[in-house]
Amino acid sequence: MNKQIKRLPDSELEIMMIIWGAREPVTSAYVSEQLKNKKEWKITSVLTFLARLVEKGFLTSTREGKVNIYSPVIGESEYLESESKSILEKLYGNSLTTFVSALYKSKAINEDDISELREFIDKSAKED
Repeated sequence: MNKQIKRLPDSELEIMMIIWGAREPVTSAYVSEQLKNKKEWKITSVLTFLARLVEKGFLTSTREGKVNIYSPVIGESEYLESESKSILEKLYGNSLTTFVSALYKSKAINEDDISELREFIDKSAKED
């Protein structure tokens, strides 16, 4: 997709992660239930976030009886790809080496992660 995908605030991203994880259209009650042990948001807050996500083009809303059914318009992988490119460009000058180096120096990744990355690169190179 060529259009620029907007970055979501953490609260809206958390709701999208629930919807993507459901793998089927959901109701606001479903989203609220999934958040129950994580957030103390009232249903009005959940409805506000869902409305914003519809407005931003991340979700569609269809009325079925007395409830709205929400479906994702933008897929999880599409959003994550866009965010990954954006982070790499903004914070690391589009340098993957600088990014991985920063992760390694901060101990966010370890030798096992580096080995896994090396295997991924080798495998990807063979497929091209």
